Amino acid sequence: MKASQFLISTLKEAPTDAEVVSHKLMMRAGMIKKLGAGIYTYMPMGLRVIRKVEAIVREEMDRAGAVECTMPVIQPAELWQETGRFDRMGPELLRIKDRHGRDFVVQPTSEEVVTDIARQEIRSYKQLPKNLYQIQTKFRDERRPRFGLMRGREFIMKDAYSFDRSPDAAKGSYKIMADAYRKIFDRFGLTYRAVAADSGAIGGDLSEEFQVIAATGEDAIVYCRNSDYAANMEKAEALAPQAPRATATQLLTKTPTPGKSTCTDVAELLGVPLTITVKSLVLATDVLNDKGEIVKTQVWLLLVRGDHDMNEVKVGKLPGLAAFRFATVPEIEAHFGCKPGYLGPIGLKQPLKIVADRDVAGMADWICGANEPDFHITGVNWGRDLPEPDLVADIRNVVEGDASPDGKGVLAIERGIEVGHVFYLGTKYSQAMNATFLDENGKPQFMEMGCYGIGITRLPAAAIEQNHDDKGIIWPDSLAPFTVVLCPISPERSPEVKATGEKLYAELMALGVDVILDDRGERPGVMFAEWELIGVPHRVTIGDKGLKEGLVEYQHRRDSASTKLAVADVLSHLKTKLGA
Repeated sequence: MKASQFLISTLKEAPTDAEVVSHKLMMRAGMIKKLGAGIYTYMPMGLRVIRKVEAIVREEMDRAGAVECTMPVIQPAELWQETGRFDRMGPELLRIKDRHGRDFVVQPTSEEVVTDIARQEIRSYKQLPKNLYQIQTKFRDERRPRFGLMRGREFIMKDAYSFDRSPDAAKGSYKIMADAYRKIFDRFGLTYRAVAADSGAIGGDLSEEFQVIAATGEDAIVYCRNSDYAANMEKAEALAPQAPRATATQLLTKTPTPGKSTCTDVAELLGVPLTITVKSLVLATDVLNDKGEIVKTQVWLLLVRGDHDMNEVKVGKLPGLAAFRFATVPEIEAHFGCKPGYLGPIGLKQPLKIVADRDVAGMADWICGANEPDFHITGVNWGRDLPEPDLVADIRNVVEGDASPDGKGVLAIERGIEVGHVFYLGTKYSQAMNATFLDENGKPQFMEMGCYGIGITRLPAAAIEQNHDDKGIIWPDSLAPFTVVLCPISPERSPEVKATGEKLYAELMALGVDVILDDRGERPGVMFAEWELIGVPHRVTIGDKGLKEGLVEYQHRRDSASTKLAVADVLSHLKTKLGA
């Protein structure tokens, strides 16, 4: 490709609404253009990157035995109603009607459609296993689309779905896909971690996320430096204290804490560690009748150590708390006789269920709210001052330094950007949609399923967050829009410079190198700055002065200075660099 034929549309400054590095640099480098909130046009430079992502994903998916298809972006609501997700999913599922008033959805994922294909096409165990995948546009109506392609509403995703005859066979397919994902992300040349994850709205029992490590990542990744343990924050387990609960040494005392409603403020006022305070979180669950009306409400008090945070995913998995919400102020006042800020489990007005985090259940002489403004209670002890909790469970986020669940050290935390996710679904969708096959005995069995996603358009943004400097993007060779850029200096003034550039361009093209020749005649400073912004990893500069000595200059995007090469050595030098 020659630059004069290509559309290069760089900007000196990023738009004011661009927040993170990848958003700023993709806009400045002319890779994307905003059309609406969370909706972007993939410009030619950006589309080349996306196509390279797709090519690597296709190669490894095909190698792993998956078969490509394409499912519609617009899907009939009837399929989603079969699984209950049409009503259960929130407003991120875009629901539309056609001219006849029939309901449709704009797909955020395709479990229903692919299960419908399987129940029509797969009749016998002899046809299993099967794995179908697509690379297709998706839409999720994010409440706050932001960060460019990192959290847009329209995006491209690779989603694959496996079908098997038994749980063991399905877990075998899961492993094949998890291994394929590792090969894919290795080929991208990015630093990543595969971490145990919660399955979320997709459902299922076995799940891993693939996280690109980046300081600006939205997700917290928990891992142990001494072992292979890794999980996302939602999944990481906080172990119970190893030491037995200490004996009470303090009297129960109502203590004035004027104007101090947070654990941090109370600890500072009383001159005690934050770790002996306990925060009270009040939740509620509703029982509905067939008309969707609330017939009963259960209020819950969750107790977490003052320096810890509640983990909503863990809480949602506890018995009775799957559909929890935060209690209203009237509900809180009815049970505690006090507004939030000074709540605690002693002296309740109405009974409720108490769930204590494992750490809180092991505490003695702790501090909580007195259910009276400007007062807290010190010296609280289980058994003596209040009954043991109804339930003790892991309901908090882990923190740096917690013991690793595998017993091989302590936990560390770093930031990551989720770019891939693999799930073992079991029969969640096949049962809901009656997708069966006949086994060896001629009996119908539900298909065991797995699903596997990669954020095709999110991945370039994640790569930029990990690979950039103050000049712009630094692409890995596998993702760069062009691998090599040839920069002739003033070719219009020097026939030799122009001819050398054209010759190198033709030779690299013949070798299959993804090269662009900048034949626009731009000033050197402008030309270099533009390609550094765009992030092409290998640059060859051809100048009249160097050619008089038979030399050109090579510079990798990460190099601080260029290296002089004989013109005759350029191809072999680039072959070595590209091979590495």
